[in-house]
Amino acid sequence: MQRRILSAQLARSGYEVIEAGSAEEGLTLCAERAPDIVLSDWVMPGMNGLEFCRAFRDQNRASYGYFVLLTSKNDKNEVAQGLESGADDFLSKPVNGEELRARLAAGERILTMERELRQKNRLLRAAQEAIERDLSEARKLQQSLIKERHRSFGAAEVTLMLRPSGHVGGDLVGFFPINARRVGLFGIDVSGHGIASALMTARIAGYLSGSSPEQNVALILSEFGIYDGRPPAEVAQHLNTLILEEMETESYFTLIYADVDLVSGDVCLVQAGHPHPAVQRADGTVEFLGQGGLPIGLLPMADYEQVTTVLAPGDRLFLMSDGITEAATPSGEMLCEDGLSRLMRDSAKLRGQAYLDALFWDLSEYTQGNLVDDVSAVLFEFNGAKTNAD
Repeated sequence: MQRRILSAQLARSGYEVIEAGSAEEGLTLCAERAPDIVLSDWVMPGMNGLEFCRAFRDQNRASYGYFVLLTSKNDKNEVAQGLESGADDFLSKPVNGEELRARLAAGERILTMERELRQKNRLLRAAQEAIERDLSEARKLQQSLIKERHRSFGAAEVTLMLRPSGHVGGDLVGFFPINARRVGLFGIDVSGHGIASALMTARIAGYLSGSSPEQNVALILSEFGIYDGRPPAEVAQHLNTLILEEMETESYFTLIYADVDLVSGDVCLVQAGHPHPAVQRADGTVEFLGQGGLPIGLLPMADYEQVTTVLAPGDRLFLMSDGITEAATPSGEMLCEDGLSRLMRDSAKLRGQAYLDALFWDLSEYTQGNLVDDVSAVLFEFNGAKTNAD
């Protein structure tokens, strides 16, 4: 009788009403018709209201269903039971018509908000998927900035590593022949992360291009039509001027640039805010070079100093980003130069890509897989045999 009275009240209020004689029948109707709102008595023969509510929540629905329990119970513990079972609201019996309509109106508002939220989430997911696709393409484009990951110059081997922490990053490494006996090596790290850093990285890559020597700021064309290299400190100063005067950006970047003689092993480099480059001698010992220096793009009149060293056959020059030296354990302990020296000594017998892979996996183990910054490096292994650099 009460069910028929409620059905009549709801029908007069404009609701489409479906009646069920039991909880079991109600579950079948809910599966077939997916009603927006369910009104259920607490006490019923067979399955009670709590069991019905739990079974209703277990159904696979495309949208949320609002569940109201009708009860004469006023005990707070029993109300808590109903909420834990998945009920959204309660109506005390005997049911007052105005209260019924008010509570159903509140349920409709919640369902409307849920539908709007679901639609917004669909749009957000679609936008996120589009962004993910764009970022995936951006990652491919950024990785393509490195034309070669390895090259043998006979007198030396150059191997590169670039592993962004996200889809794209602000690190870039590379090399280019300066002339028949010299090669330029570089690493940069643009401030920040993400798309803005990656865009600036792409711009800077053009200034140190090996495929377009006429655009490479590290090269100068002599009167005889032969390219030669600018002194590394001058390269840093030139880039500093370009960033401050020609690029409308608040970003800056750190730089390590080395001019290496493939015959003599002489190295002349500039360090502009980048981590200290490491030299690993043939016996496995590691030493760090440089005094630091200001990043590129901070001060208009910044001075940059050059550092020199000589590589003997069997020695390595290792240029790395702070994603390596500042990698940290979960407790916050950074690897630093001492830790890097240890990893380099452990991998001293390896060469080329195997050496870099071993360092990266050791780094991942040290951080327990939580590498929060881009990881990049240039490995220059000096053999001492005379050859051409083209």
